[in-house]
Amino acid sequence: MAWLDSHLLTTTLFLPLVWAIFGLMIPTGTPGGRATLRTWTLLGSIATFALSLLIYQRYDAAGAEFQLAEAIDWLPALGISYQVGMDGISLWLFLLTTFLMPVAILSSYQAIEHREREYYFLLLFLETAMLGAFVALDVFLFYVFWELLLIPMYFLIGIWGGKDRIYAAMKFFLYTLVGSLLMLVAIFYLAYQHKVQFGSYSTTLIDLYRLRLPGEGYASAQSLLFLAFALAFAIKVPLFPLHTWLPDAHVQAPTAGSVILAAVLLKMGGYGFMRFAFPLFPQAVLLYQVHFLALGAIAIVYGAWVAMVQPDIKKLVAYSSVSHMGYVVIGLFSLNPVAAMGSYYQMLNHGISTGALFLLVGMIYERRHTREISAFGGITRVMPLFAVAFMIVTLSSIALPGTNGFIGEFLILLGTWQASRATAVVAALGVIFGAVYMLWMFQRVMFGPVNHKENESLKDLSFRELAVLIPMIVAIFAMGVFPNFFFSKLDPSISRFLERSTGAALKVEAASAPATAVYAAKGE
Repeated sequence: MAWLDSHLLTTTLFLPLVWAIFGLMIPTGTPGGRATLRTWTLLGSIATFALSLLIYQRYDAAGAEFQLAEAIDWLPALGISYQVGMDGISLWLFLLTTFLMPVAILSSYQAIEHREREYYFLLLFLETAMLGAFVALDVFLFYVFWELLLIPMYFLIGIWGGKDRIYAAMKFFLYTLVGSLLMLVAIFYLAYQHKVQFGSYSTTLIDLYRLRLPGEGYASAQSLLFLAFALAFAIKVPLFPLHTWLPDAHVQAPTAGSVILAAVLLKMGGYGFMRFAFPLFPQAVLLYQVHFLALGAIAIVYGAWVAMVQPDIKKLVAYSSVSHMGYVVIGLFSLNPVAAMGSYYQMLNHGISTGALFLLVGMIYERRHTREISAFGGITRVMPLFAVAFMIVTLSSIALPGTNGFIGEFLILLGTWQASRATAVVAALGVIFGAVYMLWMFQRVMFGPVNHKENESLKDLSFRELAVLIPMIVAIFAMGVFPNFFFSKLDPSISRFLERSTGAALKVEAASAPATAVYAAKGE
């Protein structure tokens, strides 16, 4: 137990991978063996979630910036180390990942019928890579986990995906890999600059925060380095016009892959901006603020318009992600505490709401083997429980007050209004467009006559499917009704993030914000 106390973060981080390796030894030639494998994998993900709750319990928002930290020299000659730690920005994304993995695994029980050992191994391997990226305090270590994400997701799409899975997997892999290579070059340059300024190489994040880099003009060191990091993160968000890999990946991925892709992998982009790009290159952030506000606004409207005309439910949800993540971008680049808090909360909201939408789409696809909106109609009559769950998640997606989606979008719009009223107006239009395409889709799928005989005999949600959806629905209302519970652990970290990103400008922005908004953002 003493060892666990000292290495809780590392234990939680690598538990899924170690558990998955043992899972490869389970024979699956019989139905009993397959059930054992599924149960083993689910138990591993639940154990990881339990450890993450212990991390939550031990994290003190009023304490040190990075807690539960561990550091081991890896390549000391280059200043590279295994260094992990937890702050408020890492905490909730870490918990989101461990919360959603059991849900994703449970949703796969009936959908995956071949190469199950490899499938469940890759899911747990992916969990370790995602958790590692959220707690890495060495920039090179972060890059390692960032690239490791590609391997399991590539195979999950390429082996268990739809008919165009190879194309989608390659597109996902190449987009992310190419964008990341410039970030690797920038990391090496930062390590070199640390040697120039302080006499030794280092890729430790806290050390790199101390660097003083020229930041005047578009050709400055800060500007070029920021663009190298920002390209990798913008692709992962994904930000218009670097979003084209996402709809293909979502449509072709298996249900669990789509859930993890939407709920966690897209958050890597927003997290990367907050943890690395903003605090490392604050002058460049101010330089490119207007550009990214514009791109975020375009993404909001473009994603909504394209989603509106999609005949495929899953592709509609995929394009809705482009629109929703546009809010995250404008919230971050508004550079004030209200919008920043809303932006982070929106990442959590999107993970729950869009993850639940992909689960629902996967359930109806398993029954009808089609995702065409025109193939449905009148589903409420034959699947009332499914319809209720779909309605709740739809209302969350369109940010109905009382659900999680409302809190994040409201704070983002409030904070963006301070930074750019034009951007705020466009983003507000996006809220309207979002309601249009989601409610129109819901109407066509759920209401009207049952025009297709195949729909008359559809079975309602099973016990297993209810077990998958109920935690998501509980999270939707809990985050919508009790946001202060989440803000209380997050507020000090958001403040430190803005102090590093904007310096003295933070006090001006905070003073000009409406008091009620600041109190809401701080959870008071």
